[in-house]
Amino acid sequence: MAEVVLQNVAKSYDKTLVIQDVSLTVRDQEFVVMVGPSGCGKSTILRMIAGLESITGGTIQIEDRVVNDVAPKDRDIAMVFQNYALYPHMSVYENMAFGLKMRKTPKAEIDEKVKEAARILDLEHLLQRKPKQLSGGQRQRVALGRAIVRNPKVFLMDEPLSNLDAKLRVQMRTEIAALHKRLNATTIYVTHDQVEAMTMGHRIVILNKGKIQQVDTPLNVYHQPANMFVAGFVGQMNFLTGVLDAEGLRLGDTTVLPVPEALVDRIAGMSGQAAVMGLRPEHVVPESSPEWGPVYEVIPDRVEMLGSEQMVHFSLSGHTLVARWASDLPVQEGQPLKVKIDIAKALLFDGATEARIV
Repeated sequence: MAEVVLQNVAKSYDKTLVIQDVSLTVRDQEFVVMVGPSGCGKSTILRMIAGLESITGGTIQIEDRVVNDVAPKDRDIAMVFQNYALYPHMSVYENMAFGLKMRKTPKAEIDEKVKEAARILDLEHLLQRKPKQLSGGQRQRVALGRAIVRNPKVFLMDEPLSNLDAKLRVQMRTEIAALHKRLNATTIYVTHDQVEAMTMGHRIVILNKGKIQQVDTPLNVYHQPANMFVAGFVGQMNFLTGVLDAEGLRLGDTTVLPVPEALVDRIAGMSGQAAVMGLRPEHVVPESSPEWGPVYEVIPDRVEMLGSEQMVHFSLSGHTLVARWASDLPVQEGQPLKVKIDIAKALLFDGATEARIV
C-alpha cells in the first residue's frame, strides 16, 4: 500500500477556481473520509487523485512518485463509483475479472483472485448471476470486489452507498470498515453523510467551497471544531450570537451567558466584540442535571420523539435552540420548563472570522 500526498493542489474550470490550495497527507493503510456539502469539491479531488481530472496547480504523489502526468491506468489505484458501473451483460464473475483480463493477467491468477474476493465479500453463491438479478447491496459488493482483485496501492470510493436505503447503508458501511481492517488498504472515501464520516474514518477531511476546513479524528472534529462551519456541519449545533463583556456573552438586555472557565483569560481583552456561543443539543440539559450552568425558564414549541430520545425545540432571547433528552423525561409543547446550559462544554467563536476561540 502507499501514502498519498496532495501539495497545494488547485483546480479551475475556465476562470472559476473550484479547488483552492489543498494540501493533505493520507498515511499508508489509513482510512480517510472527505465530507462536505454538495459542490464543495470532494469528488473533484478524488477524481484528480485517480487521474480522471487534470489539476491546474500543485502536485499529487502516490507512494514515492508524482503522478500529475501519469495516466489513470498506471497509477495503481482502484475506484468504486456511486452508480456501481457494472456491465449488465456480464456475470458477477466476469465483472470482477474484467479489469484483470484487460491487463492480460494469467487466467489461473484471475480465477484465484476473483474467488478469493468473492469469499471475502460473501459473493461465492452469486458468481454466475447478472447484475439485474442482484440487490443494491450485492451490486455494491461486486463493485468492491472488482476493486479488491486488482490489489491496488490505493482505494478511492466516491459516495458508494448513496444509492442504498437507510438500513442497507448501515450494513454496508460496517462491511466496508471491516474490509479495510482485513486488507489494511490505504483508502480515501468521499461522502456527504456525516454519520458515515464519523463512524468509518480514522481521520475526517471537512471541505467547503473548495477549501479544507479541518483535518482531524472524528471525536476531535466533533468536540473541537475549527470554525462555525465545521461545528454546524458535523452534528447539530446551537449558535447564540451576542457581544462579549466582563460578565460573559450578552445576548440582549437581560440574558448573559457565562463563558467556560478555560476561556475567561482569553477573552479578557475582547470586551465589546461580537462572538457566538456554540452548544450541542446534549449540552442543553434539564434543570435537575448535575452539570454547572445557568438555568432558564423556556416554553417548548416543538417536541420530536425519536424512540430512546426526544428533541426539544424552544427559544431563548430570540435564538432558536434544540436540546436532546431521554424520551422518558416529561415534556409538553407549550408548557414551561427549566433548562440548564452546561457551560463547561460550550464553545466560543469569533463573530467576525467564525474561527473557534481557544
